[in-house]
Amino acid sequence: MVPGIDFLRNELGDDGRDLTLRWSGQISLTRRILAVNIFALLLLAGGFFYLDSYRSRIVDSRVAQTAREARLIGEAIAAVDPALRNPLVVRLASDTGSRIRLFDARGGTMVDSRALGLRNFVLQDPDKEDRDQVIARFLDAAIDIVVMAPRPPLYRERADGQQWPDVAAARAQGVVATTVWRAPDRTPVITAAAPLRAGGVVMTTVNARDITKTVRIERFRLSMVLLGVSIVSILLSLFLARTIVRPLRRLARAAVRVRLGRAREVVVPRLPSRRDELGMLARALSDMSLALRARIDATEAFAADVTHEMKNPLASLRSAVEGLSRVQDPALQAQLLAIVRDDVHRLDRLLSDISEASRLDAQLSRAKFEPVDIAAMLEGLVAQRDARGVERGIRLRFDRKPDDRMIVLGEGARLERVFENLIDNALSFSPESGVIAISANSQGDDLVIRVEDEGPGVPEDAREDVFKRFHSVRPDSETFGQHSGLGLAIARTIVDGHQGAIFVESREDRIDGARFVVRLPLADLPL
Repeated sequence: MVPGIDFLRNELGDDGRDLTLRWSGQISLTRRILAVNIFALLLLAGGFFYLDSYRSRIVDSRVAQTAREARLIGEAIAAVDPALRNPLVVRLASDTGSRIRLFDARGGTMVDSRALGLRNFVLQDPDKEDRDQVIARFLDAAIDIVVMAPRPPLYRERADGQQWPDVAAARAQGVVATTVWRAPDRTPVITAAAPLRAGGVVMTTVNARDITKTVRIERFRLSMVLLGVSIVSILLSLFLARTIVRPLRRLARAAVRVRLGRAREVVVPRLPSRRDELGMLARALSDMSLALRARIDATEAFAADVTHEMKNPLASLRSAVEGLSRVQDPALQAQLLAIVRDDVHRLDRLLSDISEASRLDAQLSRAKFEPVDIAAMLEGLVAQRDARGVERGIRLRFDRKPDDRMIVLGEGARLERVFENLIDNALSFSPESGVIAISANSQGDDLVIRVEDEGPGVPEDAREDVFKRFHSVRPDSETFGQHSGLGLAIARTIVDGHQGAIFVESREDRIDGARFVVRLPLADLPL
């Protein structure tokens, strides 16, 4: 009993603060399970934002490639004969997939691959595209807004070379200049201008639709993976929540019904097929409800027994008091007063035993057990009885082995009450000049104490009944009402609270009498 309580206190802490769920405890368990798994999915969804950095790296790589191509095209055009320049421009534009234009020193257009008949640079009209492309552009815009990606300027054709920033930079600084534009369909357009030795500028323009196509394909694949993982995760979350929350709700409903006073009609599910913590909880709650039901039954039976036991002395007391008012004979009055005193004494003893019996369980659950030397306790009890003088010439004898260890963990005063009650019981049934033998010896991990008398003994069919409350079969020589019938019941309650056992068995020597046996676990103390 006590070790179990200490274990719970160690696990939960003094006030259970280590299990406190502050704000999350206000949210349904199902929602919390879903939220945790969805949060993991959101981390996976972060891959969409990684695609933006992936696209930026591809664009940067393409910009560098376009700048190298523009510089090489400029060197190739400068090295060729002017008569062969136009065919070379067409060939280079076809090979690189770009539109090539040559501007003179004043910005006028000298050569344009489109004017030469090569129309490999054509921008898509977004109004003429299908619905899939419209959705794709919407997703592009949404992701760009979320990741706060820089928005390139819209690409527009310019009539004069001076209006192109790349051309102006290449002419003014003598370096290759590049710019990333945004086509109407949100695909990147890359322009690069390189200076010519003759003073002109060559500019290439390429619509990098393959970059957008690659990013959209990867995003679609990631979307499919995320969708599949989301469906599986949500289904598993719901399954997990179902397997956890539904049994908890059943247990909670059963607990509420028990709290409302319907313990007798409530069957707490034991969930025998579950071997996890929920199954352990269900079985623990079921056992607790059964123990509670047994405790309620015992309390009701105890209350009924108390009422019944108190009626007899109260009825006798009332008759004696009523008789005092009518009887004039002093001798009869003295006799009635003696009855009143006996009944009051009997009620006082009965109420004291009832009070102790009703508080034993609660007191034992809070008791702090300490090492108790049972041998010293029994020797002291026998010595006290001998010093006061034992009635009817009855002798008490205590037998033990000197080398036996007889230390148990318990509450000394309660254990002393057990042996006092057993000795009192043995004294009641012992004949004149009889012997009450008390012995103690260790057997394995237990200490066994026997109290034997030479009285009539206990019938085999009544050996359990003697430990019931108010069960009192007294010898004929004993005055009625001297015992409450709670002594052995109190003894069993105390022994049970010490994880021991008390019972009646037959004497091995075949001598008439009763043998009460108490088994208590020995204390595991260091030598």
